Amino acid sequence: MKDIQYFTEEGYQKLKNELDHLKSVERPKIISQIAEARDKGDLSENAEYDAAKEAQGHLEDKINKLENLFSKARIIDTSKLATDSVRLLTKVTIKNLSNDMKMTYAIVPEAEANLKEHKISVSSPIGKGLLGKKVGDTASIQVPNVEIDFKIMDIHSI
Repeated sequence: MKDIQYFTEEGYQKLKNELDHLKSVERPKIISQIAEARDKGDLSENAEYDAAKEAQGHLEDKINKLENLFSKARIIDTSKLATDSVRLLTKVTIKNLSNDMKMTYAIVPEAEANLKEHKISVSSPIGKGLLGKKVGDTASIQVPNVEIDFKIMDIHSI
């Protein structure tokens, strides 16, 4: 399978839970709304019915996208990953050499990226720029308006 999507156990479980919720809670809710609107009579002038059908279309589209992603999902056992260099599903502490600020980020698949949780996508400019670097290496990374030099301080598993 060409488009395999790698996940941590946590990310895979979140995806599964969201898909289950959409199918077991949201789908029946919309079906009920459509039935209620249908019971009100003339469908040609029924805005509730139209809105419910549109919501159903959006929900089914979202379910299809998640099912497609889920079919390509593979869990990576992070305990078996080497930490000699920055890789997918490693946690890296970097120091911005222009201001000496230290930051720690987990390098994760795009679907799990969340800056608030200090998880950056492996396909982001910073993620790409850090890949393959070892402790002590410097990475020069082009971000929107400037190039920033980061020193790799530490690498460990998530």
